[in-house]
Amino acid sequence: MDPSSERLARCYTGVVHDVMRAMGLRDFTLPAELRPLLPERRLAGPAFTIDGRVDPRADPHETLLAWTGLLSQARPGHLWVCQPNDRVVAHMGELSAETLKNKGVLGCVADGYVRDVDFLLAMGFQTWSRGFTPRDIVGYWLPRAVEVDIRIGDVIIAPGDYLLGDRDGLVRVPRARIADVLEQAETAIATENKVRTAILGGMDPQQAYQAWGKF
Repeated sequence: MDPSSERLARCYTGVVHDVMRAMGLRDFTLPAELRPLLPERRLAGPAFTIDGRVDPRADPHETLLAWTGLLSQARPGHLWVCQPNDRVVAHMGELSAETLKNKGVLGCVADGYVRDVDFLLAMGFQTWSRGFTPRDIVGYWLPRAVEVDIRIGDVIIAPGDYLLGDRDGLVRVPRARIADVLEQAETAIATENKVRTAILGGMDPQQAYQAWGKF
């Protein structure tokens, strides 16, 4: 894991959201319908992006060749972030997750469904999705491009943009702004800790806000 991913993983989405909002950034919160298999585990890292398309006439052998070739391109230390343009079949499963985990991929975000959930949980491969289905991609779905800009909800994710996910949801941090966002988020967390201590000590919340400008 690169240093920026490690630092981002120590933050939480609420404070990163507030920092980016104050910086004037927009459209960085991914749809709330995306949920993690392991809600207690944060997910942070740069995106390896995948764009795909539905083709109900696709040859089953062709789809599996394309899928396994796609897995081969995944980048260690990155998140598998897929816009399949489909909410019918599963876009992550046991063998694929084992392959990605062994390659050093940090986790998966699929704007669609996944399967083999018990296996994904057992191997501890953090996977965000909209839900589950046993149906796979065979004869139905093909990758269209990798390392291109993709859109999930209102969020454009470019290759190498950072994602942070926790129980509250997922946010995207532009790669070009990661250093500034991390610095400001870490400062905000330190300030929030002071406000929290004051509140627990009995300080009036408005006084605490006026003292630190944070609540």
